[in-house]
Amino acid sequence: MATEHTWNFFRAGGFDQVQLDSGADLLALKDLDQKLWVALSCPTRGIEFDTRTLDLIDSDADGRVRANEVLEAIAWAGGLLKNADLLVSGTDELALADINGDAEEGAQILRSARHILKNLGKPEAAQISMADMADIEKFVAGLQFNGDGVVCAAQVNDAALRATLEDIVKCAGSVADLSGDAGVNQEIADRFVAEAIRYSDWYAQGETDAAILVLGEQTGAAADAFHAVKDKVSDYFTRCQLAAYDARAAVPLSRSVEDYQQLAGQSLSAQSVDIAIFPLAGIAANKPLSLITNINPAWQASMDALRLQLVTPLLGNKESLTAAEWTDLCDKFAAFDAWQAGKPQSCAEPLGIVRVIELLAGGHKPLLDELIAQDKAVEIEVKAIHAVERLLRYKRDLYVLVNNFVSFRNFYTGKKKGIFQVGTLYLDGRSCELTVKVDDVVKHAAYANMSGVCLAYCDCVRNGGTMSIAAAFTAGDSDYLMPGRNGVFYDRKGQDWDATIVRIIDQPISIRQAFWSPYKKLSRAIGEQLQKLAASKASAAEGNLTAAAIEHGKSVANAAPATPKPAFDVGKFAGIFAAMGLAIGAIGGILASIVAGLLGLKLWQMPLAIIGLLLLISGPAMVLAGFKLKRRNLAPILDANGWAVNARARINIPFGTSLTGLAGLPDGAHRSLVDPFADKKPVWPYYLLLLVIVGALLGMYFMGYFGA
Repeated sequence: MATEHTWNFFRAGGFDQVQLDSGADLLALKDLDQKLWVALSCPTRGIEFDTRTLDLIDSDADGRVRANEVLEAIAWAGGLLKNADLLVSGTDELALADINGDAEEGAQILRSARHILKNLGKPEAAQISMADMADIEKFVAGLQFNGDGVVCAAQVNDAALRATLEDIVKCAGSVADLSGDAGVNQEIADRFVAEAIRYSDWYAQGETDAAILVLGEQTGAAADAFHAVKDKVSDYFTRCQLAAYDARAAVPLSRSVEDYQQLAGQSLSAQSVDIAIFPLAGIAANKPLSLITNINPAWQASMDALRLQLVTPLLGNKESLTAAEWTDLCDKFAAFDAWQAGKPQSCAEPLGIVRVIELLAGGHKPLLDELIAQDKAVEIEVKAIHAVERLLRYKRDLYVLVNNFVSFRNFYTGKKKGIFQVGTLYLDGRSCELTVKVDDVVKHAAYANMSGVCLAYCDCVRNGGTMSIAAAFTAGDSDYLMPGRNGVFYDRKGQDWDATIVRIIDQPISIRQAFWSPYKKLSRAIGEQLQKLAASKASAAEGNLTAAAIEHGKSVANAAPATPKPAFDVGKFAGIFAAMGLAIGAIGGILASIVAGLLGLKLWQMPLAIIGLLLLISGPAMVLAGFKLKRRNLAPILDANGWAVNARARINIPFGTSLTGLAGLPDGAHRSLVDPFADKKPVWPYYLLLLVIVGALLGMYFMGYFGA
């Protein structure tokens, strides 16, 4: 009786992750509750994984690999191997003896593998590898029949049939064969023949009806000449009929003198549009149309064609045409026009009716259908050839995928990088191992901010190529991380990219940073205030100097008597000195109180008091940073890239520290502390310290601490 599978789990990232070590573990994944999976989907691009394998797993071709597709891939590959443990080997070689030939698909794959090796000149080989599949597409394309149902001219030996196929491609279009050549499939061949038959039937109707081809083979050319002047001739006879109806109409219908005067100033030719709109000939009641003389010059050539191709063959050698004769000619072409209007759309028409009839009579369609059927018949064999490649890829890659999908074993153990880690960023004396590729920095940052991780978004450039990454800084501090700083990014192939920070998500990085942050903020505040004070004093001094120079110039120009300097105001400066004394006294009093408090403690209590004071100042920042660092989460960083992370993948302080390397001297390195260009140490801080100590002692004296 079958027993349930026994699972092993390991603790990492603050949650339990399944440990997959054997083929049995992989095959049993279908029974593992997906709530225990770390991820339920991932994108097929932007990660460090073979994209061809991901595309094969992505059965619905939507650009995402989901849990059910991973299970389908495992079940398919596991069913074709005699030993499922081969799926955890990670190699791209497969012994033919390990393929399960008992199943129909397995037997077909085994035959295809042997066929491939035979064509590669290794018929006795006992194993096949991805190296043997390097040119699989060329191999498949080189087969006479490759299963795509497309036949190319190069596959046809019979010259007449090959010419027919080339005509079909020329008229009905083509599809690409696996070889890349243009060919035809069943749909194109059927459409061409159907349209050729309709065109042939239509043309046969005209040949069998004498009323349609009134001039035999010349009917088409005669019809072209007839339609070229039909409207103009009809216009002429209509005008003559109006002149017969009312004699006064003859002159205006022939155009007025003013109309001709407008043409007089132009450079005229027989092709002029202004001439062409004039009547075909002079208008008079019931006047016949002359076919030779007195014709509008713009229509002379067309009328000559009408006379030669239509009038003479049907009515004899006539020099003029009456309205009744014109009506008779129009009636003779009515059947032809109706036939032309019913002409079907056919891609075969450019070949001409003679070639179309020849193609239809040659019996080539059944031969072409047979070739297409032969090509289609090997579809299963060709798919089996691709299945060999698929099986080899799954054997090599599935185990890596599940350890970066079902669990994040590679990432959390640190032995190998996760497939979402695209490289290492070196910047600000640190190396960042947690770097992910980003398509849209703004969109990614909006969601990744919830991760609680300090992220630096960088634009990377190499040989004209560009990409964006997000790098996690999890050790050190963020004092000098700012947009515009440059570094170097090494991708997983070892290629170096120029990296420039374009955006920062500022989050706590370490407890050490939190400890020093109040003092750094105070130092920056004091520095900023001193800079502002110095700047204001410098500006005031410059202003006073400028004003004095201007005033002095005015006084010299006006030659005014000099104003006597005011006498030294002793009281004013006494007040200033008194205020300074009070300030120094207050500071001294505060310092004295602190020193007195320390001196009042026992010797062993003094360090504790100092530590307590430091914790009082830095403690809140450290506690707040500690809470934030404990909540750091990898999931939002990956979710923003299209993953569906199913767990709270924490990045605690020890693990985060391992993801960012700090600069340090190598073991055993010798270090010289002598710096010939070191800044000279200023003396005034020591005097200031001495002054403070003296002030504190004086304060303690006046407060009676040194009394009897």
